[in-house]
Amino acid sequence: MDRPEVRDLVYFVAVAEQRHFGRAAEQLGMAQPPLSRAISRLERRLRAPLFERTSRRVDLTPAGKVFLRESRKILADVDDAVRRTQRAARPERLVLAAPAGTGARLLGRMLDAYRDGPGSVPVEVHFTTDTGAAVRAGTADAAFMCSSEDFDGLDAVDLAEETQVALVPADHPLAAYDKLILADLEGDRLFQPQPPGLALDELVDRIALGELVVLSGASVTDRLGSSVVAVPVVDVPARQIVMAWPQTTGSAERDRLVRTAVAVARSG
Repeated sequence: MDRPEVRDLVYFVAVAEQRHFGRAAEQLGMAQPPLSRAISRLERRLRAPLFERTSRRVDLTPAGKVFLRESRKILADVDDAVRRTQRAARPERLVLAAPAGTGARLLGRMLDAYRDGPGSVPVEVHFTTDTGAAVRAGTADAAFMCSSEDFDGLDAVDLAEETQVALVPADHPLAAYDKLILADLEGDRLFQPQPPGLALDELVDRIALGELVVLSGASVTDRLGSSVVAVPVVDVPARQIVMAWPQTTGSAERDRLVRTAVAVARSG
């Protein structure tokens, strides 16, 4: 097979998205004739027409639509591979992706134990709602996730189970309850089923200001202060906290962090 090069895919995607050779060439910083020749050469390699060309516009053929979808996936995979490789070549720090409010106590104890151990490197915590995506994209070395999430392409180990609480402003009507059910939250205009991807301190500040109400792991309660109240939500199942990392990359520093997390979780 006469395999296309990565730059051929870049050229093709630019033309497909612009639907115009001139604009695509300008976007790519090249002249139009070499771009046109590159696309014609790509079509010959694939033995399939990718574009229907008229004097007014350029449209994708059915084969071109398929190749656009596949090319975007390939280019995204290449970008991810580059990021993961660069991270593997620079082991002077680790990035751990974590959702705010999940496993907060475990996270703090794990980081303290890791930093006190031999051979540790700086660990940066990246708070995000989609920690699995951060690991797959190579922007994080490992992640805290919930056991119900998709672990395709990842290795993982169970750490701990955490009950769920509602975090509400201290002056909110729900703060007066000893316990809640999910329907109580769903009827509240401040409730956000998916917490924003904020650091825990910022999330707590926004709750204290009366901007939102969220579900969180119960371990955050010792970091709330007097302006935010944690109320148990009795009909929401406890979450199994899992630590995950890519199957395809190895890192002694990351593996040491994982072992520390497991040891801390098992110590209670």
